[in-house]
Amino acid sequence: MAEPQDELPAVIVLGRPSVLNFYGDQFSSKFQLLKPWESSLPLDQFISTHAQSVQAMFCTGTTCVTPSLLRQLPSLRVIVTTSAGLNHMDLDECRSLGISVANAGTVFSEDVADFAVGLLIDVLRKVSAANRFVKNGLWPLHGDYPLASKVGGRKVGIVGLGSIGLEVAKRLEAFGCIISYQSRKKKPVVYPFYPDVHELATKSDVLVICCALTDQTHHLINKEVLLALGKEGIIINIARGAIINEMELVQCLVQGDIAGAGLDVFENEPNVPEELLSLDNVVLSQHVAFLTEDSFRDLYELMSGNLEAFFLNKPLLSPVFDD
Repeated sequence: MAEPQDELPAVIVLGRPSVLNFYGDQFSSKFQLLKPWESSLPLDQFISTHAQSVQAMFCTGTTCVTPSLLRQLPSLRVIVTTSAGLNHMDLDECRSLGISVANAGTVFSEDVADFAVGLLIDVLRKVSAANRFVKNGLWPLHGDYPLASKVGGRKVGIVGLGSIGLEVAKRLEAFGCIISYQSRKKKPVVYPFYPDVHELATKSDVLVICCALTDQTHHLINKEVLLALGKEGIIINIARGAIINEMELVQCLVQGDIAGAGLDVFENEPNVPEELLSLDNVVLSQHVAFLTEDSFRDLYELMSGNLEAFFLNKPLLSPVFDD
C-alpha cells in the first residue's frame, strides 16, 4: 500500500519539469512533491511556507537558481536539475552553502548527437526544403529541385568535446567526415585539437556547437568566426542559443557569408529571428534535441534515483563536479 503523501520525503519543485507530465505518478509514489503551480499562494510565499523544512529541490534548466532563491531556502541540501547544462545555476553559491547538485549527466547525449547529425544532413541534403517543395505542389510546376550537397568527407569542427561532442564525432566519423575540435583543454582523443575557435573555423566546412554556455562561451561564435568558416560553411547548434551572436549569425546567413545553419536553440527562446523563417538553407527546431521517450524514461530513473540517494544518505548518481 502506498505511503500517505505527508509521510514521504518532501521535495520542492520549481519550473514545472516536463518529465512530470509522463512520470508524475511514479515520482508522487516516492516523494511529497511541493508544486507551487498547484497552490493559490504567490511563489515567494509558497517558498517561505516550506523554507524551514524542505531539504531537496527538483528543478528545470530554465529555473534560475540564484543566491536570493537559495537564501529563501535555508534548509536546502540538494538540488536535482533535469538539464545537463548548468548555466541557470549559481554553482559557487551552492558550494559555499554546502548544497549538493545533481544534473542529467549523459542521459541526453546520444539523442542530442543524433539530432545534431540530423540537422546537418537536413541542411546539406535539403530534406526539409525538398519536403516543402513537394507538399506545396511545386514539383509539377518547377521540375527538378536544386542540387544538394554531400555529407561524407566534410571537415567538421566540434566546439566542446564533452559527452555530446564525442557522440557527434563518432557518428560523423562513420559518414566519412574529418573531425577536429576546440575545447578548454586537450582531450585524450585522436582528433586534431585547436585551442582557438577562430582557427578551428578556418580549418572546417562545418561547425557543430556542443559546449556549455558560460561567461567564457557567451557569443563565442561571432561574425569573425562565421566569416572564417566561409561562404560554403554550415553551422549546427544543439547547445545553447547565446553561444552564438544571433544577430551576427542572421546577418551572415542573409548576406550569404555562410551557406546554412541547423538551429535547435536560440538566444531569446521561444523568440526566433523572423529573417530565418523564410530561408531554405536554415533548418529550425524548438529546443527538442533531447526529447525522446527513451531519454525521458532514463531521466526519470536518474532524477528519482538522485533524490532517493540523497534521502538515504547515499552518494548521488550524477553529481556535478568541476572538470
